[in-house]
Amino acid sequence: MSDPAPQAMSVEEYLRTEEKSPYKREYVGGFVYPLHAQAGASEPHVLICMNIAGTLYADAMRAGCRLYQNDMKLRVEDSASFFYPDVMLVCDQNDNDRYAKTSPCLLVEVLSESTASHERFGKYGVYTAIPSLQTYLIVEQKERRVYAYSRQEGGWQLQELIGSGSIEVPCLNRRLTLDEIYLGVL
Repeated sequence: MSDPAPQAMSVEEYLRTEEKSPYKREYVGGFVYPLHAQAGASEPHVLICMNIAGTLYADAMRAGCRLYQNDMKLRVEDSASFFYPDVMLVCDQNDNDRYAKTSPCLLVEVLSESTASHERFGKYGVYTAIPSLQTYLIVEQKERRVYAYSRQEGGWQLQELIGSGSIEVPCLNRRLTLDEIYLGVL
């Protein structure tokens, strides 16, 4: 069975119908795209997301930030788009909408075969246009490889980590290691 086709609709209609939808949907450029209409993610995907969120949780709470995993919408206002990042860290105390956040400092997407191209290319341009975003991580689940994009004075810089290493998470003033990301997975 294939996933349902994208549907055209207004932002208002998307928000009104999203809560009752049988599956999560992202909204991009006036079209709604269903996310994984199947039962769920793979075990490595879930564990990697849990590892990242679990590792950062205490530091996020101490810093007065909020850490979200999978179910909190990200609203990208300039592009009238809504996404469900795998992990999202928000440290802006004024970002207080109960259903969608607009000011993340860290976004993480864990790749799967069906979403890899969209996360590498489609989301990169939208996510890196968010003024508050400092770090965007694209995490492989079949090998220990992370593509870490960091905002620098001259623009976005890519650091590719394979096997080991660590990534700066500036909004928490800490590093996140590949050992922490892949604990119990690879």
